Amino acid sequence: MSSTELPRAELSSAEGDVAADGWLGAGWSTGVGSMPGTDAHEAATVVSGEVPDLPHLVELPARGPGADLVGRAAALLTDLHVDLQPSGWRLVDRPGTDERRAHSFLSHDLDELEGANQGRVGAVKVQVCGPWTLAAALRLPRGEPVLADAGAVRDLVQSLTDGTVQHLRDVRRRLPRAPLVLQVDEPSLPAVLVGGIRSSSGARSFSPVPATTVEESLRGLVDAVDVPVVVHCCADSPPVATLVRAGASGLSLDLTGLGSRSSAVDDELGEAVDGGVRLLAGVVPSTPDGPVRMSDPAGTVQPVRRLWRRLGLPVEALRQVVVTPTCGLAGASPDHARAALRLAAESARQLAEDPEG
Repeated sequence: MSSTELPRAELSSAEGDVAADGWLGAGWSTGVGSMPGTDAHEAATVVSGEVPDLPHLVELPARGPGADLVGRAAALLTDLHVDLQPSGWRLVDRPGTDERRAHSFLSHDLDELEGANQGRVGAVKVQVCGPWTLAAALRLPRGEPVLADAGAVRDLVQSLTDGTVQHLRDVRRRLPRAPLVLQVDEPSLPAVLVGGIRSSSGARSFSPVPATTVEESLRGLVDAVDVPVVVHCCADSPPVATLVRAGASGLSLDLTGLGSRSSAVDDELGEAVDGGVRLLAGVVPSTPDGPVRMSDPAGTVQPVRRLWRRLGLPVEALRQVVVTPTCGLAGASPDHARAALRLAAESARQLAEDPEG
């Protein structure tokens, strides 16, 4: 077989060709989570209109504290409370204004998700900050990251897990016919694993967290929720094997950043896809300065085809690919965000209809 040919296999691209677990079909697309601006109604309408196969709960960080990644997670914690200090979010003894603002933002966003998807029977995706990214960002009362205290990390993981279960129950109550997919955002996990998180003074780094510890905590979250779990990590070298061993059903990665030199990641990703793990392939530029022409669906999905050729994966495995932007769209203009989601949908259809390009 030449290096430009994909292994032959039949791939159905018929609309509605949905996997047995009900949340993925050939030619699907979705967003990562964040959107620009402050209008939750407009953002939810854009998402449901542009990526109707797998719309998601919008996040609007531009609204300020409480709408950011860590602040949103604070609204999910049970039996733990936070407030905002100049150094960032910090654990405190009792709820305050900042925490109440985070709850208000989340409640409003859920209202808009429900309104934009009334009666929906297809899958819906919701996102939460992952426990290790949260432990690296959230501060103890004395100012150090929660990561500095193993006992505090365990409490935080349990609190986030319990809160996520309750969050999913709330979404299911609002959208009772829609299968749910949970995306766990772990942008800081690679740094946690290699000891790249620094103290509040910056004078020292915390010890690497063993992969087995990370797997155990994430496995606890995966087991506690009764929905498929996708882990999002847009680092150049995501810990694919660790996430798969933790029970992730899908991996959301920036495919444009992996390149062809990440042989270890390639090997792990090949094994994951071969084992049935879904790939949410970040290939659409999340900002206007990306290398892809926004009118070129075929060119947009070329990184997916190149990966498949490098790994020798069969064409039928493209059923497991969902096309997404490379990362969240909070830093884009509203026009670019809409165009990026539309390109994701067009590119996903192009990949399903012409997988070999």
